[in-house]
Amino acid sequence: MNREEIRRLEQAIEQMMDLARGFGLDFYEMRFEICPADIVYTFGAYGMPTRFSHWSFGKAFHRMKTQYDFGLSRIYELVINSDPCYAFLLDGNSLLQNKLVAAHVLAHCDFFKNNAHFAHTSRFMVESMASSAERIRSYELQYGKDVVEQFLDAALAIQEHVDPSVTFRRRPRDWEERREKGQQTEKPGSPYDDLWALDQPPSAAKQTEMAIPRKVPPEPEKDLVLFLIEHSRVLEDWQRDILSVLRDEMLYFWPQIETKIMNEGWATYWHLRIMREMDLTSDEAVDFSHMHSGVVLPSKTSINPYYVGLAIWEDIEKRWNDPPEEARRRFGARPGQGRAKMFEVRETETDTSFLRNYLTKELVEELNLYLYQKMGNEWRVVETDWEKVRDTLCAARVNGGFPVILVQDGDYLQNGELYLTHRYEGVELDVKYVEKTLPYVYRLWGRPVHLETVLDSRAILFSYDGKKNHRKFL
Repeated sequence: MNREEIRRLEQAIEQMMDLARGFGLDFYEMRFEICPADIVYTFGAYGMPTRFSHWSFGKAFHRMKTQYDFGLSRIYELVINSDPCYAFLLDGNSLLQNKLVAAHVLAHCDFFKNNAHFAHTSRFMVESMASSAERIRSYELQYGKDVVEQFLDAALAIQEHVDPSVTFRRRPRDWEERREKGQQTEKPGSPYDDLWALDQPPSAAKQTEMAIPRKVPPEPEKDLVLFLIEHSRVLEDWQRDILSVLRDEMLYFWPQIETKIMNEGWATYWHLRIMREMDLTSDEAVDFSHMHSGVVLPSKTSINPYYVGLAIWEDIEKRWNDPPEEARRRFGARPGQGRAKMFEVRETETDTSFLRNYLTKELVEELNLYLYQKMGNEWRVVETDWEKVRDTLCAARVNGGFPVILVQDGDYLQNGELYLTHRYEGVELDVKYVEKTLPYVYRLWGRPVHLETVLDSRAILFSYDGKKNHRKFL
């Protein structure tokens, strides 16, 4: 973009902010940056402007940048959930494209600020990630880049297995406080520690016995990463620190994972309304219509969150603006409440409840949603019943789309082995993925690890003993 285009974009952004506030959007202070493609795609690969290094981020960068260079896809913008909110626009975008993107990110920022599931995310994650990246670089200097990267391989393999619920959100404070105070880490306990209690007076021995938990964890625990931080006997403090960094970053990203369809649909709804109020020339109006239709283009093989999300938001507005007669009579529904209902839904829901409560039979048919699977050499539509389509979509969004793995026993067979269970809800785990991930968990735990799940309608136990994988039906 040249200087004149940047000046006109600045004027347009001021106008769009006024329009957005007039519509009722409530967003943080906005900071816009126009960046070349290399920078935007680097941010996209790392997920943030500043983050630690890992080979997988470089792989993601080259994949996205190659697709951009060949015109297969492009990142129009990157917006950061922070206060102030940072939005990075692509220098290669036209003036009109960046106007649309600016309107889009204003709605994203409103969503970040007002959806309840973002309430506990850090608004200073850019600074926090920069500090964490610097600390991990110091570990590379101290322990060697290969050692740190191999540990990151293991940690990143399980990074999604955290517990984002507020009730269980806690931090491994004890060891963090030790690190911050620079105190020497106590040597991890061993299975023979209880022998020392035999030399103590009976009362002291009893107290030691009472201090040893009978079962770890007492109840099945969803946060595998936190469990490893707190209970693994092979991790050093710098490794616990890296796991803690990844856990904090995943908890920051988690609400975005859980609200993908809602958030993109919300931003698309509002960029459409804001751009309609702008003074576009005839050519710009045609170009905008072309761009918008590209954003909401439905896919035959996957869910386009912009398309489905926008359709649901517009349906909510229509139904609450003009409620059916029965709703008016039985529930006292008043017409003209569409926008109020939209703002209410934006504050409280995630994708799972959004789809469950507002994806109707009429919408499933209108959007032509269906289930399909490969039969022989062909992909075929196997289900069009609206409730089954809706339920499958909801199930795919539970836990952000990741399988729920529970820590069942940290001392399995009284041998310090780790026993995990998969909460099976009709979808089997990818066996290859399981058998590639268990060795990473073994590296973090230091003892044999087991994972119980269901395969072909039978309970099965996958195990890794440090040398090879085993499996047996239970």
